[in-house]
Amino acid sequence: MASLVKAAVVGGSGYTGIELIRLLLVHPGVELVTVTSRAEAGRPLADFFPSFRGHPVAETLEFQPPEVEILKKADIVFFATPNGTAMKSTTELVAAGVKVIDLAADFRLQNEAQWQEWYSMDHAAPELLGKAIYALADIEKEKQKEVSVIGNPGCYPTSVQLPLIPLLKAGLIDLAQPIIADCKSGISGAGRSSKTEHSYSEVSEDFTAYGIEKHRHWIEIRNGLVAAAGATEEANNMSFTFTPHLLPMPRGIFSTIYVTLKDQTDAGVEAARKAIGQAYADSAFVHLLPEGQVPHTKSVRGSNSCHLNLFKAKSGQLVITSAIDNLMKGAAGQAVQNMNLMFGLPEGQGLSITGITP
Repeated sequence: MASLVKAAVVGGSGYTGIELIRLLLVHPGVELVTVTSRAEAGRPLADFFPSFRGHPVAETLEFQPPEVEILKKADIVFFATPNGTAMKSTTELVAAGVKVIDLAADFRLQNEAQWQEWYSMDHAAPELLGKAIYALADIEKEKQKEVSVIGNPGCYPTSVQLPLIPLLKAGLIDLAQPIIADCKSGISGAGRSSKTEHSYSEVSEDFTAYGIEKHRHWIEIRNGLVAAAGATEEANNMSFTFTPHLLPMPRGIFSTIYVTLKDQTDAGVEAARKAIGQAYADSAFVHLLPEGQVPHTKSVRGSNSCHLNLFKAKSGQLVITSAIDNLMKGAAGQAVQNMNLMFGLPEGQGLSITGITP
């Protein structure tokens, strides 16, 4: 029997950390050996997260301080931490033979100047930017085996790129026309925060846009779209608009994406369906729904799935709808999927979780 992958989670007291722990505790190929939290150090997981009561590991495994010497005992370290945290420890961990998956943005941009522009800080490990990969797990399945550092995609970028990349690779989108992504997220996307604007009284029965003029996910998404389109002059000049909105619900992302196909006839729409269907024919997690069915966030809640579909508007534009769980496919679930690919485990191991209804 193959030995278990020893996993550590840094930042285990946040929403994404909780999801990672939930998945890793029941993963048949993983031994969860370390979970860190400065504030909760010395406290058993099940004491802090009552939902883990009864699980023998969670009852005994205690939070530890995020010290590199402790983390070096793992085979892989997941960073479920704010931007700028993982890069401070990753060089030392990689030198010790430990693999790293960062669920924040430290390794999502391979260009140091872009990082400084969009995150307003110097990168602590610029030598790793060219060696790390940005891994949409349902599209890139081989490079994970060759690297030590993965920048896990963001939640909005996952929901937008999964339907668009096959169409761009197939050359079906008219890049002279704008691509518009109108996206909505549940409040957990803001993290486990005590900020007033994220409290129940503020978000309940409300709906609003934010980050309209500049949102950090814009550059992440655009980089992926340009690369998928072949990084040509036309691709580099594409017009891309991304507007995020906050929904008064705990979790989920729904993206409505508007593109213009080169062929705006029914045949063009059928070609688009065929391109997406072929791209994900062997995917256990990305599902092109039957014609006419609209994805629902509730259908993917708690799962690592993405549901999407295509519609032809009266204007002739193609309207793409995409739904994911921001904490699963948009974060922890995709990170575990990338870990499986990294270590040669079955891609879907530990992720065969269907959506929760109602």
